[in-house]
Amino acid sequence: MKRFIRNVTLSTLSIAMVSSCSLTATPEQSQVIDSVNTPILVPLASPPQVSTQLTLNQIMANPDWMGIAAQGAYWSDDSQSVYFNRQGSEAAIGQLYQQALNSNKANEIPLAKLHLADQKGGELNHTKDKKAYLYQGNVFVKDVRSSEIKQLTRQNDAINGVRWLTNGDLAYWQGDNVYRLHQDTGLIEQIAAIVMSDAPKAVNEPTSYIAKQQHRLIQYVAKEHNKAKDRQANRKSLREQDPSFANKIWYLGGAEVVSELSLSPSGRYLLLSLVDKDYDWRSEHDIMPNYLGKEGYVDAVPARARVAEDNPPGERLVLLDLETHTKKDITIEGLIGFDEDVLASVKTENAKAKGERYKSEKQLRKVQLMQDWGWGQSAIQWNDAGTDLLVLLESVDNKDRWLARVDLNKGKLVTEHRLHDDAWVNYDYNQFGWLPRGDKFYYLSEESGYSQLYVKASTDKAMALTQGRFVVNDVQLSADGKYLYYRANKVHPGIYNVYRVDVATGKSEQLTDWQGDLQYSLSPDNQSLLLTASSLTKPNELYIQPIGGELLALTDYTSAAFKEYPWQAPQIIAVPSHHGAGVVHARVYLPEGFDATQANKYPAVIFNHGAGYLQNAHYGFSGYFREFMFHNLLAQQGYVVMDMDYRGSKGYGRDWRTAIYRNMGHPEVEDLKDGVSWMVSNANVDVNKVGTYGGSYGGFLTFMALFNEPELFQAGAALRPVTDWAHYNAGYTSNILNTPDDDPIAYERSSPIEHAQGLQKPLLIMSGVLDDNVFFQDSVRLVQRLIELEKPMFETAIYPVEPHGFKQPSSWLDEYRRIYKLFEQELK
Repeated sequence: MKRFIRNVTLSTLSIAMVSSCSLTATPEQSQVIDSVNTPILVPLASPPQVSTQLTLNQIMANPDWMGIAAQGAYWSDDSQSVYFNRQGSEAAIGQLYQQALNSNKANEIPLAKLHLADQKGGELNHTKDKKAYLYQGNVFVKDVRSSEIKQLTRQNDAINGVRWLTNGDLAYWQGDNVYRLHQDTGLIEQIAAIVMSDAPKAVNEPTSYIAKQQHRLIQYVAKEHNKAKDRQANRKSLREQDPSFANKIWYLGGAEVVSELSLSPSGRYLLLSLVDKDYDWRSEHDIMPNYLGKEGYVDAVPARARVAEDNPPGERLVLLDLETHTKKDITIEGLIGFDEDVLASVKTENAKAKGERYKSEKQLRKVQLMQDWGWGQSAIQWNDAGTDLLVLLESVDNKDRWLARVDLNKGKLVTEHRLHDDAWVNYDYNQFGWLPRGDKFYYLSEESGYSQLYVKASTDKAMALTQGRFVVNDVQLSADGKYLYYRANKVHPGIYNVYRVDVATGKSEQLTDWQGDLQYSLSPDNQSLLLTASSLTKPNELYIQPIGGELLALTDYTSAAFKEYPWQAPQIIAVPSHHGAGVVHARVYLPEGFDATQANKYPAVIFNHGAGYLQNAHYGFSGYFREFMFHNLLAQQGYVVMDMDYRGSKGYGRDWRTAIYRNMGHPEVEDLKDGVSWMVSNANVDVNKVGTYGGSYGGFLTFMALFNEPELFQAGAALRPVTDWAHYNAGYTSNILNTPDDDPIAYERSSPIEHAQGLQKPLLIMSGVLDDNVFFQDSVRLVQRLIELEKPMFETAIYPVEPHGFKQPSSWLDEYRRIYKLFEQELK
């Protein structure tokens, strides 16, 4: 159960990527082009002619015209149907559907029946015949065999979590209280009450002279004191002797709050993670002004803290034994490297730059539970019997991740696996869990340079179940514990498929043969996979892949208008690197009638994807669906367009990810230079007619390219851009640049505002005023800097109602009209 939100929000740092998307179909639209699935295309294939010209009004319209995709799909409990949501881009809420595997039609679930629909997640009991889950904050239990559903609670205050106990009882927790529902009697027992304050003071005898005198001379005072002692003694005796009383209250002091709690399956132990109660993710200095408040005034919206001011306190683990009512404070000494000065070299370099010396000393490091960034599990994992416990911990300084066992008898941590990285430990690829009926567990680790899957027993060395220059994620355990299923890009970095490995033998087998991108879910009966899959020109649809059988299409929600338009499939190419990076994978769109030998050379545009750590040069449909269509439009207008997975992008292993450590915006721009060189040599591009654009991290890269390599691009557009990393959040930025106090060199080297004097070419800056991710202030500060530098070649556009990911079609249209106009003016 997670209730306290630490200020380590990982921004996607990207333009909003919405899977449901719209265009107006015309009679002239022809058949869709098949996706190109060759990893590296040499020579480039000339795209076919199209009869219908795209317009920005079509591309930036309400995206529902593209079709309203199925989202959040999950299996029914009997594995015979699938549930999913569909929600229009302007709709306030979505609609839940159920579709049988043998049907081509989905049925809407009415509001009155939503509580009866199978729920995603939940927990099966030991005998696998009952499933407990939460719906709208209440506890439900479903008999898996008969499908009978019982609602066990009906209240307005939401329950936070539920689990089966090994004796068949059901436990649930609400706030800082844990309850046990006895299946035989229906009794609800409070087995733990956590109070974050000091215990009430006992009635003590007077100690000072004046107090003793008061009790000796004033009979009333003495009588009331004795009554209080008697009442306290009676309450203690009654609680100890009367079996109808609940367990004792745990008073844990007033300095902290509960961040997360986890009850053991036996019901005996409760692990708590505590954090300083005064820690707040919000800035104590700033607000985000909304100039178009609904009452006509400027609304002061709370803003998150910046990395320069944030100071995450770490967390503290406490183990409560509910049977003996004893508490063990778990210290971090069992973590290998718990007191290392991992930033010694960084601090030494920064001290030297200031003419000072840094003396390295050991000190306790701040540690916290590692947050779930989409791998779908708690950082606290009990074995089935509740006799063993693993926790996943990370250092606040971002250099270590530990998988540690908690010694329940001694209340100590025992390191089972330490992943150290001199740059930073990845937030992703950290799944772990117990194998059934034993002391073995599995985990993911980037220690080889790529995320791979391992299995280990506490007394043995780890065994690698997968090995290679590919990335493994999304691990799912079969019901019998024989197989671990996983997703990986073994064939090509941009092609993902599902595999499973035999835990005993280490033998892997490929289960899907998809030439694109996909996500998957294993059916409860372990016979089939539910795929959400796409290819280069085909948005996500749902598919069923029977294990060992033929792939079946389940949904078809992409609109006819979108499918019938002859979209140009980007060609996936590998750009040779001249900067020690091997190759840089990229998408390329070519002009209609492309001729590499023609005398007139083509203008070109490079798009910089957001997030930094994101993969876009893959064989699936791009999350940047508007940009995909815009790039088709540019190609129709005679441009070559490239979209690179520059260094720092996802899907290429640890070294690619960490190449930007303490140096953001420099290796990536080197890759952009290689991209321009490749287009000049292979796509007949005019080196003097190349522009660039991108949003968020892509906007940051646009700045860094124009400021530091002024001859590389002739124009650039930066959307919702980061201009100063000291103003971004701690969770994302401190990974890559440490903190401004420890490493000002990295911030000054990596922040565009420090390099603004290099601007020589036309620049367009566009930001949403309500951006609570990359603040509007970022652009305001840079604009003032450019004004003071007397730089005349920039323009700005503001969007008063837009957050980081724009919502209004009119804003999208205005933004891309300006980008298109910039390129037409400066590159042609």
